[in-house]
Formats: sequence, structure tokens, C-alpha cells
Amino acid sequence: MIVTVTAYSSAPDQTDDSPFIMASGNRVYDGAIASNFLPMGTRVMLPETHGEKVFTVEDRTHRRFSNRIDIWMETREEALQFGIKRIAMRIL
Repeated sequence: MIVTVTAYSSAPDQTDDSPFIMASGNRVYDGAIASNFLPMGTRVMLPETHGEKVFTVEDRTHRRFSNRIDIWMETREEALQFGIKRIAMRIL
């Protein structure tokens, strides 16, 4: 499946009032993603950009983004550098 992939960080303007806690109730971590069209806990791979790394849906995006994956990154700079990509996603 081809999806739009973006990135976000725990910057206050990109999150709600608890920037380090995801919709799942877990604390942010490397490998966490936000998505509205996949169930919580779904595991996916993005081989074109991340090889064999496995990501888990732990958060939700703004409701206006229906077919998007948003990767959590430690810094805003990393997220901005990642940008917006249309890539293949594999659901595990």
C-alpha cells in the first residue's frame, strides 16, 4: 500500500497538552507512529526509508489526515528534515 508519510516531534505546537504521552497512553519512543486509518497496535514496515525497522501505531493524527502515517521523531529538526514522502508501507 502506498501512503503519505510525515514526521512529528513532541513540540507543544504539534501535540496536545501532554506532548510525551500518545493516544495509546504510552510514552513516546523511537518506532512509534500516528495513524487514523490503522487500528492501535498495528505493526508496519516502511522498507524504502527504514529498511527492516518495525513501527507500531500508538498515536492518532489530526482528523483531516485520513491516509497518512506520522512517525514520531526526537527533535523537530529531524521531523522537518524527513519531510513528506509517498512510499510503500507493509502491514505485518
